[in-house]
Amino acid sequence: MARDVQFTFDAADPAALAAFWAAALGYEQQAPPSGFESWEQALDAFGVPPERRNDAAAVIDPDGAGPRVFFQRVPEGKQAKNRVHLDVRAAPGLEGDARMAALEAEAERLVARGATRLERHEPAPPLGAGHIVMADPEGNEFCLD
Repeated sequence: MARDVQFTFDAADPAALAAFWAAALGYEQQAPPSGFESWEQALDAFGVPPERRNDAAAVIDPDGAGPRVFFQRVPEGKQAKNRVHLDVRAAPGLEGDARMAALEAEAERLVARGATRLERHEPAPPLGAGHIVMADPEGNEFCLD
């Protein structure tokens, strides 16, 4: 039986990192629990003190097809290169110059939202289509593919 998965990021600022990834993936913030009009209202009702309200955040695919992405506050910063990373499929079906132009445009958009561009890998046929390595605002590596 196939399982649902969620990707979890450790973060210093879960809300900010969730906002970045929502923009990068075309996702949206997960809605508050049923019966509440906002997360503030829900957290008030649950008795969560103000200093704990950015302990977690989640974003979801508005079409329900992609996995949930969860962000949890941790006290330590990122220590080393990711062993697992996300590939953001920003140029599906494109090849050559058109592909790299689409990846460059997406890289510029995400840099404006706080990402860092790390390196560009040129197409190397027959198997290498080219990609751009990026880091999110907290330094987590990902690829534009």
